[in-house]
Amino acid sequence: MLNRFSQNISYAVIKELSLARKARRNKDVVLEFSHLENAHVLGQHSTYWHTRIHCHMLYWARRNGDSQELRGQLLRVFGALTKTAVGLVPEGNTGGSNVSPFKRLPISALHQQQIIRAKQM
Repeated sequence: MLNRFSQNISYAVIKELSLARKARRNKDVVLEFSHLENAHVLGQHSTYWHTRIHCHMLYWARRNGDSQELRGQLLRVFGALTKTAVGLVPEGNTGGSNVSPFKRLPISALHQQQIIRAKQM
C-alpha cells in the first residue's frame, strides 16, 4: 500500500512516465530520459516511486547500451530502496548517473508546487 505522499504524487509521476513512453515510441531517447528525470524529481520522496523510476532509468540504459548509466542506476536502485524512507534524498536531484547521487539541484516552480501540494493533501 502506498503512503499518502506516494498516492498524492502519483498523477504527476505517471504523467511524466507516460510522456517518457511516448518519447521512446518516437525514438527520442534524450526526451525520454528528460521525462524520467522529471519523474524522479517529483517522486524521490516516495520509496515506491523513487525505486520504480530508477528501474525505468536502468531499463533505459540497457536499451540504449549506456554502460555508465547502467552501472550508476544499479547503485541508485539500491540507494532508493534503502535510503528514501529515512529521508536521504537530495532535493531536486534528477537521478541520472551524470549527477552525484548526493547533489541537491534547483527544482522548477511547477515541480515544487506539485511536491508541496502532494505533501499537504
